[in-house]
Amino acid sequence: MFQHIDSIEAPKLQLIINHLQLIIKEVDKYLIVGLGNPGREYEMTRHNTGFMVVDELANKLGATFEDKRYGFVAEASIKGRKVFILKPTTYMNLSGNAVRYWLQKENIEQSRMLVIVDDLSIPLGDFRLKGNGSNGGHNGLGNIQQLIGQQYARLRMGIGADFQQGQQVDWVLGKYDDEDMKTLQPSIDMAVEIIKSFVLAGLNITMNQFNKFGKKAKQTNQK
Repeated sequence: MFQHIDSIEAPKLQLIINHLQLIIKEVDKYLIVGLGNPGREYEMTRHNTGFMVVDELANKLGATFEDKRYGFVAEASIKGRKVFILKPTTYMNLSGNAVRYWLQKENIEQSRMLVIVDDLSIPLGDFRLKGNGSNGGHNGLGNIQQLIGQQYARLRMGIGADFQQGQQVDWVLGKYDDEDMKTLQPSIDMAVEIIKSFVLAGLNITMNQFNKFGKKAKQTNQK
């Protein structure tokens, strides 16, 4: 059925090797998406926690964002695995457009995508990695779900819910202060390690290894 490798001419063998390398490169690609809103006025806001995580990831990997279609994109490598880091510029409510485009453009399997998102139902400084689920009322996740379904991994970063009734918009668009960052920064650092593990070890191992560290605060606001 297969030719013995010794009987294959060197040029043909090199073509086969090149083809196999291309296949491996196509398979070993990941999309890491941080959700948020573009623009200086949204920097350091709770709703931009996803942006903050992937900014830290890109910094740790020595990657630089470029302004491309539907978002800022950085390309990096984690132990030979190609990683595309995306910050959609569609604004939160249309994040799905950017996600769908980059999945299709780079031919990345949905199972190799991780979305990082802020979550009101989780206390500040806590996090939870999940393999699927509902959008939880989050507009960014809702738009992604509308376009590609809900079978994708998401890392939910807690922002807390310390606001009065009717003040949710002001809360999520409010900026973190220095005290908030003392609580949040360790979780951002942990999120970077979670992303690396997701790429190298897969979702299930990463959930088992890291979710136990994601419940540090009192769970008064969780669903």
